[in-house]
Amino acid sequence: MGRVALVTGASRGLGRGVAKALAEAGYTVAANYHSNDEAAALLTAETGVRTYKWDVGDYEASKAGVAEVVAELGPVEVLVNNAGISPDKFFHKMSPELWNQVIDTNLNSFFNVTHQVIGPMRNAGFGRIVNMASLSAFAPNYGETSYGAAKGAMVSLTKALAKESIAKGITVNAVAPGYCDTDMVRVAPQDWLDNLAANVIPAGRLGTVEEVARCVMFLVAEESGFITGATLDVNGGQLMR
Repeated sequence: MGRVALVTGASRGLGRGVAKALAEAGYTVAANYHSNDEAAALLTAETGVRTYKWDVGDYEASKAGVAEVVAELGPVEVLVNNAGISPDKFFHKMSPELWNQVIDTNLNSFFNVTHQVIGPMRNAGFGRIVNMASLSAFAPNYGETSYGAAKGAMVSLTKALAKESIAKGITVNAVAPGYCDTDMVRVAPQDWLDNLAANVIPAGRLGTVEEVARCVMFLVAEESGFITGATLDVNGGQLMR
């Protein structure tokens, strides 16, 4: 049995792809999800990955959820903070409830889940944490004040925790995907997506879930212990920093 890996927001999209790639590589994977029971059941049926349902925006729920994972699978050695929502809305039209929902799911979840595993990782002298940031952390689009703020903070948190943790054998990195072929992106009008691929992304297409998962796999590898505090851009050339 390989190292125990926990992926949040793993029932669909990028999280599902990461969970699948980890399982195929021999990791023992726990896939967190919030609401889509059907998608979670399908993930288990197709990959054998165990799923765990809780709201990562809730600290106590995350504490109980991670404890359940540890009790069933063992200490979490690899954590991929992937859970996120992107309900685009102009700032002047955004309600406090929606703002808090985005910040809780996309940013506070980092604390809620990571806080449960960082102590045991430090005691064990090993850990791999990968945070799913976004192109929007550096170049947010219209209607992405809350989403861009959360993802930008995720990059800063990655650097800060990386500095605190590397002496204990724990690396903390981020992956910043651009537009990928996921349910979250496919809600956009097709003509907008066609223009995006033809005129905005130099690669001329959307990214794939597998391409993002491959980056996560690189960062969590045993051999990647000297890489920390980094953010890996995966955007087809749309933003070069």
